[in-house]
Amino acid sequence: MAVTSAKPGALPGPEKQRLRQEFCQLRECLPVEDVAAASEAICRHLADWPVLRAARVVMAYLAFRNEPSLQPLFSALPHIQWTLPRIEGRRLVVHPYDPNRLVRHPFGMLEPAADLPVVDPALLDIVLVPGVAFDRRGARLGFGGGFYDRFLPTTPALRVGVTYDACLLDELPYTEADQHMDWIVTPTGLLEVR
Repeated sequence: MAVTSAKPGALPGPEKQRLRQEFCQLRECLPVEDVAAASEAICRHLADWPVLRAARVVMAYLAFRNEPSLQPLFSALPHIQWTLPRIEGRRLVVHPYDPNRLVRHPFGMLEPAADLPVVDPALLDIVLVPGVAFDRRGARLGFGGGFYDRFLPTTPALRVGVTYDACLLDELPYTEADQHMDWIVTPTGLLEVR
C-alpha cells in the first residue's frame, strides 16, 4: 500500500477517523503468516537493541486485532521486568506480566488481573506502544480512546511505537493532546524520531 498523508486543510478529527478505518482494515486483512513474520522481525530488532537490553522495567502489550506480537521478547529478555497495561475506567494501570493471571477485557484483549501489584509508571524505562498507524515524525494514531495519550505523560519512559511497514506514514494529522513517540520499530528496523 502506498504511504498516504493527511489532506491539506483537512480537520484532524474526520481525517483521523478516515485513516483509522483505512489502516484497521488493512491490518485486519493481513494473512496470519505475514503477521507472524512481521512480529518475529520486530522482536528480533528489539531484542538486539542495546537500549532495550539495558532496560530494567518495560511496559509492553498483548497483541489484539492483528497487532504485531511482542510475546517472544518476554522469554528472549528474561532479565527485564515485563509489565502490561490494564484499562480501569478512562486510564491505564500498569501491572507485572504473569501469563497465568490474564483476563479478557470487554473490548476483547487480554490484560492483567486487577488484583496484581500495581507498578508505578515512574519506574518504567521503556513503553512499547501499539497503534493503528504512526508517522516518521513520531505521531501516533490509536483506536480513538485516548488511553495512551492520557497515560504517556505520567511516565518518563522512552516511547517506542510498534507497527507494520505499511502502517508507517510520512505524515499523520494530530492535535496537541496526541502524544508522540521517540522511536518507531517496524519489521524493517528501528527509526529514531526525536
